[in-house]
Amino acid sequence: MVVLNKIYTRTGDAGQTALGNGNRVAKYDPRVSAYGTVDELNATLGMARLHAEGDLSDKIAAIQNDLFDLGADLCRPEMEKDAEAPYPVLRIIDTQVDRLEREIDAMNANIEPLRSFILPGGTALAAHLHLSRTVARRAERLAVELASIEDVNQSAIKYLNRLSDWLFVAGRVANDNGKQDILWEPGKTR
Repeated sequence: MVVLNKIYTRTGDAGQTALGNGNRVAKYDPRVSAYGTVDELNATLGMARLHAEGDLSDKIAAIQNDLFDLGADLCRPEMEKDAEAPYPVLRIIDTQVDRLEREIDAMNANIEPLRSFILPGGTALAAHLHLSRTVARRAERLAVELASIEDVNQSAIKYLNRLSDWLFVAGRVANDNGKQDILWEPGKTR
């Protein structure tokens, strides 16, 4: 359990922060950029959820919880040393990715196939979900970049990839199952 009784610590005033294993790194470290962007993604989903109701709101809440798991995963380097940790190390697992895939398939079953790319927008919820999708893609790029230089849980990368797909389909659901999607018209303003 996390206990936060003091919010400011001053330990980051010199431009460093602690990773999940206690190592101190620069705040611009690629690992910090990756999990910081996951935190940003979570905040954008909080904004989206203000416009969501029922089942979709519940699914967004579950994803927000997953994103804290994902941040905990990305903030801990040296995966091979996890067995030595004095506590269970939290990692994204494939069943979380599988859940997203099932939800994508269920949402997509009620939507007509696209015949054009769509512009982000439509309803307020759809616009927020599309914004979240772009932040998810950036988080994925940063996690993939991190994986090119350090060990990263591949399930975390798969989760981010699938989440951007989930957000795209959820945006279409929020647009009355695609009926309010704004279609791209190539060359329209030439």
